[in-house]
Amino acid sequence: MIKIFEKLLDLIYIKYCYFCKSTKDDSLLCSKCYKKIRFMPYGVLRKEEGCNIYACTIYDGIVKDLIKALKYKRKKNLSAVMSRLMYEYWQNVKTDDKFLILPVPIHKTRLKERKYNHMDLTADSFSELTKYISDKKFLIRIKDTKKQYNLHKKEREKNLKDAFIINKDRKIDKNTPLLIIDDITSTGATFNEIIKLLKKEGYKNITALALATPDIWN
Repeated sequence: MIKIFEKLLDLIYIKYCYFCKSTKDDSLLCSKCYKKIRFMPYGVLRKEEGCNIYACTIYDGIVKDLIKALKYKRKKNLSAVMSRLMYEYWQNVKTDDKFLILPVPIHKTRLKERKYNHMDLTADSFSELTKYISDKKFLIRIKDTKKQYNLHKKEREKNLKDAFIINKDRKIDKNTPLLIIDDITSTGATFNEIIKLLKKEGYKNITALALATPDIWN
């Protein structure tokens, strides 16, 4: 019922670009703002525990505003923009695997504050585009970690140590290709911690995808 109502609203109200307020393209991200986004080269950004890590864009400008608005300003409809950017990049990654999407979870304290996990919303949209199944309950964050942006690599690793567990009620075949998704990867500490956990539990086919990474790789 809610989705039907939202579609009706789309017919009544013209969408405007969240970033420049233009109604020219009737889109949350207009073509002019889209052209300002710096996409990463198609290929592996780095490896963590032997697993491929990909990043779609550079974390600046439009992308930075997108993540902040979705994450902190309750602009939940922007999850569709984030997933679309990730999908555009992902289509150029050569893989035939049918992945199970695992969004990086947030701690229950932050979930209570924000009322939603922005990566869960993105996983839903990304799932629709890729036709992959997503599981938003498989990974659980049990440690309310400090915010990462002011921490160095070693501090981030310490901060995230034992921050996640696997939900034992979720039964997933150990041969299932897993795709962890997150908004930003810089040092790779979050992906690294989750990958180590999954490998310890016997999962071998693990890949990670982030929307953005800082401009430190050029």
